[in-house]
Amino acid sequence: MSDEVEIVSDGEGALVVGSNKAVRRFLKQHGLAKVADSFDLERLRKTLGVSSDLLDSVSTIAEQSAMYLKLTPESAQRLKDAGGLMSTKTKGISHAMLGKTGDSSMKWLQVDTKASSLVTNPAVLAGVGGLMSQAAQQAEAQEFREFLVRIEGKLDDVRIGQRNAIFARMHTAAGQIEDAQTLRENGGDPRTLWDKVQGAHAAIINVQEETLLALGLLADKAQSDDKPGAIKRATGEIEQEVVMHLAVLARCFELEDQFRIIELDHVMATAPDYLEGHRQGVTENRDKRRGAVLGKTQALMQRLDRYGAIANENILLHSRAARAIVKSLNATAESIESFHQPLGVAIAREDISALPWREAWRDPEQRKTAGKEAGQKALGYGTAAAGLGLVIVKRLRK
Repeated sequence: MSDEVEIVSDGEGALVVGSNKAVRRFLKQHGLAKVADSFDLERLRKTLGVSSDLLDSVSTIAEQSAMYLKLTPESAQRLKDAGGLMSTKTKGISHAMLGKTGDSSMKWLQVDTKASSLVTNPAVLAGVGGLMSQAAQQAEAQEFREFLVRIEGKLDDVRIGQRNAIFARMHTAAGQIEDAQTLRENGGDPRTLWDKVQGAHAAIINVQEETLLALGLLADKAQSDDKPGAIKRATGEIEQEVVMHLAVLARCFELEDQFRIIELDHVMATAPDYLEGHRQGVTENRDKRRGAVLGKTQALMQRLDRYGAIANENILLHSRAARAIVKSLNATAESIESFHQPLGVAIAREDISALPWREAWRDPEQRKTAGKEAGQKALGYGTAAAGLGLVIVKRLRK
C-alpha cells in the first residue's frame, strides 16, 4: 500500500491511512494537513484482541500511518471535491481508496479487499469505528475547553458567581471523570475506569437539561417587550444570561464527551461484539443533543432579531437605544455561533446593522412612527409636531 491511501469516515470524522508519505501527500494536496491529527492504529490490537483469524490483518494495518480529520463543513467539502466516499455494509461508515498516478496526484480506486484494508473484516471496521468515535469526542471536548476560555471575559461578576454555583453541582462527577481520563492516558484498566465514572452521568445530564430549559425561557422573555427602552435593558440582560448558559452547556458537553470515551473503552474491553451498535447509539445521542441545542438557540435568535427590527423602526427618536440593542444582539449571536462550532452546527445569519438616522428620516414610515410616539406624549397635535420638529432640528445639526 506504499502508493495508496485508504479513507474511512463515520460522518463525524475521517481517517486517512497508508504509508506516512502517501498520507501526507494526500492531505497536502487537498489543503487538509493543518487540520489533521495523528491517530494510533496500534490501539486496534487492544480493541480487537489477538485472535488468530485477525492477528495478521490487524498487525498489517497497525503498521501503517494514520491521520484523523474532524469533519467540518470545509473539510467535508474538500473530501467531496477529492472524489467522495462510498457506503459500506456497516451503518454510518463510508470508505474509499486512492492510488498514485504518473504525475504523483491521487485518483479514486475500487474498494480494496486485500488483507491490509480496513473494510476487509467487519470486526476490524467496527473497531476502527469505535476508535474514530472516541477521536470525535476528544476533538469536541477540546473545542469546548477552548470555547470556555474565549468567553470567560464576556461574563460579569454576577454571572460568574451563578455559573460557578452550577459548576459546583457537577463537582464530584467532574472530578471522577477527569481522574479516570488521567488514568486512561496512562494505560489504566478500562473496567476500573468505568467503575469510577458510571454514576457520574446523571448529574451532568440534569444540569444540561435545566440549562436548555433556561435558554428556552429566555426566548419566551424576548417576545414580551416592544418599546426601545425596555428592549435595550432586556437585550443587555439576555446577552449576559446567554453567555452564562452557554458556558454551563459547554462544560456539560465537555464532560459528557469524556464520559463517552471511557464508556466506549469499557464496551471494547467487555463486550466487543456490541461495539458497533453502541457506537451508533452514541452517534445518535450526539445528534439529538445537537438538535436540542439548535432548537433552543434558533428560537432565541429569531426572537432577538425581532428586537433588532423594532429598534430599526424607531431610529428617529431612539437612535442611541437602537445602536445599543443592535450591539447586544450581534454579541449574543457571536457567542451562540462560537458555541455551535464544536457541535459542527452552522446557522445562516448576518449581523444586524443600525439604520443611519438620516436614512431613517427619508423613510415615511419612520417619520410616521416617530410622529405617532411624539403625539402620544404631547397634549395636542400642534405640540407633537413642534416636539418632533425640535428633535429633527437637533439631529440634523449634529
